[in-house]
Amino acid sequence: MSSRRLVLLLIFLCLLLLASINLAVTLGPVEISGATTWRIAYSEALRLLGLDSPTGEWTPAQYNIIWRIRFPRVLLAALVGSALAVVGVTMQAMVRNPLADPYLLGVSSGASVGAVSVLAHGAFAFAGDHAMSLGAFLGAALASALVYQVARIHGHLSAARLILGGVAVGYFLSGLTSLMTLTADQRELARSALSWILGSVAGAQWSHLGLPFLAFALCALGLFSQSRALDALLLGDETASTLGVDAARIRRALFLITSFLTGIMVAVSGAIGFIGLMVPHATRMLVGSGHRRVLPVGALTGAIFLVWVDVIARTAFQPIEVPVGVITALLGGPFFVWLLCRHGRTPGMRS
Repeated sequence: MSSRRLVLLLIFLCLLLLASINLAVTLGPVEISGATTWRIAYSEALRLLGLDSPTGEWTPAQYNIIWRIRFPRVLLAALVGSALAVVGVTMQAMVRNPLADPYLLGVSSGASVGAVSVLAHGAFAFAGDHAMSLGAFLGAALASALVYQVARIHGHLSAARLILGGVAVGYFLSGLTSLMTLTADQRELARSALSWILGSVAGAQWSHLGLPFLAFALCALGLFSQSRALDALLLGDETASTLGVDAARIRRALFLITSFLTGIMVAVSGAIGFIGLMVPHATRMLVGSGHRRVLPVGALTGAIFLVWVDVIARTAFQPIEVPVGVITALLGGPFFVWLLCRHGRTPGMRS
């Protein structure tokens, strides 16, 4: 894909994301027009800048629904979808396996263990408001390290052992999460833990967006700066070395970054599966395998995807609201089977 076509595609995806956010905020049990939605947003933007803002063109109920409930939720969905897509792109490159995904490799399960340990036992209380994020990150890092060690055979990564190890570690950590939930002396913990296990952006608040946004911005810039190294890893460690890339060092750094970003996102949204599997493949079909193209396009595509998955989750089954992780699992399961049938075996990545 030429640079000009890539720029046009990125502009189109940015506009599509803005349109998706606009429509998603207006949709729900209470219908509110797009004009009212953006008048409220414009008024709040002026207020945050310390300028006079218009009032009286909407009801207090409309203001609360739009600004305090729907906007934070839709923006969190976009942020989480973008981050998980970027993590999936990176994981598939660094282990040369198209089935790699933070959910399938047990990283999300590890983050859930850390998050539930904070809820159940008050772990990492010294971190204050960031205890949940710290616990989720450490759980994700531990899961990554376990799966990475299981997958190594005589110093080389095995694709089959990577997936099987990820499934095994994920099941073990999910069991540990359930054990902590059932043995904790808190009646409401089961409900809170279930939201982490299934994945949900319900209940999002503006205060939930600051740390995830900062983490995503820093990690995404860091990963984009390593686009050349990611391209080299797709060719194998020996070829990467001839290109001047220290594969072992880069892979360790990438595992740390992806664990950190996954942990932060799981802390605010739970373990939402398969986004990191589906979006990277769809992106590569569109723009090829070069990571200077795949990373930004994948980030925007992941954001758009999860925004609309959340719309389906909260509107398609009214009056019941389904966790977004349920919808992504229903979509991701068949996609995973299709990938297996397409490749005919548990494959390694090809450049």
